[in-house]
Amino acid sequence: MRAFLPVSAAAAAALLLTTVTGATAAAADGGHDGAPLTRVSHGDPYADCTIGVRGPDSIVYPGTEVEPYLSVDPRDPRRVVTVFQQDRWNDGAARGLVAGWTTDGRTFHRSTLPFSLCAPGGADFERATDPWVSTGPDGTVYAGGEGVDFTRSTRSALLTATSRDGGRTWHQLTTTHVDEEPFFNDKPSLTADPIRKGTAYQVWDRLDNDPPGPGSLDGPGYISITRDGGRTWSRARSFVDTSAVPNTQTIGHQIVVDRRTGTLYDFFDQITHTEDLSAVAEAHYAMVTSTDAGATWSAPVTVARDTSVPEVDPNDPTKLLRAASTLPSPAIDPKTGTLYMAYEGADFSGGRFDSIQLVRSTDGGRTWGSPELISPKSVPAFSPSIAVDERGTVALTYYDLRFLEPGDTTTLPTAYQLATLPHGDLERRTERRISRVFDWLQAPFSGGYFLGDYQGLVADGKGVRAVLTETHSGAPGNRTDVYSGTFSTR
Repeated sequence: MRAFLPVSAAAAAALLLTTVTGATAAAADGGHDGAPLTRVSHGDPYADCTIGVRGPDSIVYPGTEVEPYLSVDPRDPRRVVTVFQQDRWNDGAARGLVAGWTTDGRTFHRSTLPFSLCAPGGADFERATDPWVSTGPDGTVYAGGEGVDFTRSTRSALLTATSRDGGRTWHQLTTTHVDEEPFFNDKPSLTADPIRKGTAYQVWDRLDNDPPGPGSLDGPGYISITRDGGRTWSRARSFVDTSAVPNTQTIGHQIVVDRRTGTLYDFFDQITHTEDLSAVAEAHYAMVTSTDAGATWSAPVTVARDTSVPEVDPNDPTKLLRAASTLPSPAIDPKTGTLYMAYEGADFSGGRFDSIQLVRSTDGGRTWGSPELISPKSVPAFSPSIAVDERGTVALTYYDLRFLEPGDTTTLPTAYQLATLPHGDLERRTERRISRVFDWLQAPFSGGYFLGDYQGLVADGKGVRAVLTETHSGAPGNRTDVYSGTFSTR
């Protein structure tokens, strides 16, 4: 799920003052540069599930797979687990979550994640969303997600499961936290500690739509921890407080771990709304630090202003898109400890459209540099993911619209790019296209044409492995699929 304020078409149009077009870096021939992608999603295990209809306006998009994430076994980069939403609904979440796993890095098999009633042996929730996966140093795979109800109740819950056979089977289904209105839990992520075997962290924002005192919304960050390989999880607790400023929430919590010191860094966006919740008064990215494996946390440090603007089709701003606005993507250099955060921002377009921006810290997050532009300056770009390999090469993936022609309002040609920065050096930046050119407007519509609030990227020892969503034209029963591939960063 995703908490954000609705934006009118007029407001979106006002932010896009001119039509945006980009230079073509490669021909839009349906191919790609570099290594080929492998299709991860095959078939639809929930095609016959009739659970989850919210009302007469509920629309389910069968055969759609969106919002993928992935993890690589640190002991063997050929052992990969991806997770994604299966059969997205227009009014929130999906029929269920699915995993794709491989032991050779090429051939993916399917297993169902037990996070909704559509899945065999699944949790008692009508829908599921926000899939996440992470693999520990002993090969234990931790999957996380969110279960939601809309008809029987208004519950939202944080769920986890573990696999000890590389994603083939899932066990130890756990509800780490559950609430009913006026609370809503959102955007969980899950990180396995790379140096502490059996330890993993699940973090999310817990929205309170009826807090005591001034204001009508509060959204602190929450955490639950396992230290026994997912058998048990700690009672959820707040670790980022937002009560001091009325109508303030966090979103997009994600932890990265310094393997040299064991220090945890949690990144998030902090948003303060106007009194009537009709607009954003102020937003910035921040981080907190723990040096004792999540027991205690520092006060927040500001990382960068959130300057993102509405995600729309540049040629027709009434067509809303939905990508990674407000969601940070952090990474850490495993050798030097340099911290990086990629995000969508409009600093380099004069507020007209979002680009991919990068900030960094070389002193453990105490101070942060100015934003750097990663995507081409004249092209809207979305959904950054970031990873740093063992040689210190920074890799970023993102969607962009460089193939969109002026006046084209019937399609939205989109491609997925991979940029690499050896040792983070922007002057040595290279870029290549790693996907087909596809029509974003074929994606399911859920608050915007929806490929997912995030995509995945991890370092895999020899380079990076990406996972992403592409659409198919003329295929209403199979609008999207998930793809994955490995790419050299040399």
